[in-house]
Amino acid sequence: MGFILVFMATSCRKFEEYPPEPQIEFHNFVLLVNPTTGKVEKGRLSISYLDGDGDIGLDQSDTLSPYNISGDFYYNFVLRFYEKQHGQFVEIPGFFSGRIPPLIPKDQKKSIKGIIEYDLDVVDESSLYDTIQFKVKLIDRALHISNEVTTPEFLRKLPQ
Repeated sequence: MGFILVFMATSCRKFEEYPPEPQIEFHNFVLLVNPTTGKVEKGRLSISYLDGDGDIGLDQSDTLSPYNISGDFYYNFVLRFYEKQHGQFVEIPGFFSGRIPPLIPKDQKKSIKGIIEYDLDVVDESSLYDTIQFKVKLIDRALHISNEVTTPEFLRKLPQ
């Protein structure tokens, strides 16, 4: 599964204070149509976030423990992908998580909020099922784990 990570970050006013653990909410999901083929190839999942100490994000060089590639914290945007099969959502194994780069410099500590947009492959031509759903959580550099968000269900195929 390929993906592209796009993000927006805005610093908050001084009087707005948030807990140091990231908080996330589902914002949006859209199917992306390849203009050349006219077919849906990807989806863009948007999650809003807020974080009291602004320590969301990992540099490419952050590969030592606990951020090592085989560790539990290498990926800081943890996404699980589900298909609705016979009326029940079933988790589809595969690689869907990603690494979000730092949203503000590591030496700054301030409240931040914004929207993370995450592009991912959602089309599986071999699948018989067209309804999908995601579960997402975010992990900051201090290893604070956000709440987990379950998205609504979506059709991954456009009507023809």
